[in-house]
Amino acid sequence: MQTSKGAAFTVTPTKVTTGSKADMDKSGLQRGKNDDPKIPVYVWATFAHKSGKTMAVGDMDDGLIIRTDKDQRTRALIVLMGQAKWPDCPAFDRDKQLHAGQSENICQVFLIPEGQKAAAVELSQGFTSEPLQWPVKD
Repeated sequence: MQTSKGAAFTVTPTKVTTGSKADMDKSGLQRGKNDDPKIPVYVWATFAHKSGKTMAVGDMDDGLIIRTDKDQRTRALIVLMGQAKWPDCPAFDRDKQLHAGQSENICQVFLIPEGQKAAAVELSQGFTSEPLQWPVKD
């Protein structure tokens, strides 16, 4: 973020779909034996660079959160080693640079406990402000 300090951008969630246990099984992720079962939630969002210095897409996407119907919050899945595969949710280039006026529509994967539903997409605004919320409609 230091290289893009002072830049402004917008985030607009455009589509939220819930995956299945089969998606998890086919993803390539390995679950620890003590981990509770999870299912993926796919969130499509448009990140638009409005003004200021050039920004990496990865500097724009880290504030999104999924809140479940049981009030549990989770951030997007980050795979450190290897690559997880998800249907209709391609990996995006976190290092892609956007200039003012450019935008990128990306999909992110969030893992929520099996049996819960996505209730809202939230955008964190730091510790002093409430997050922005977009309700998820079934």
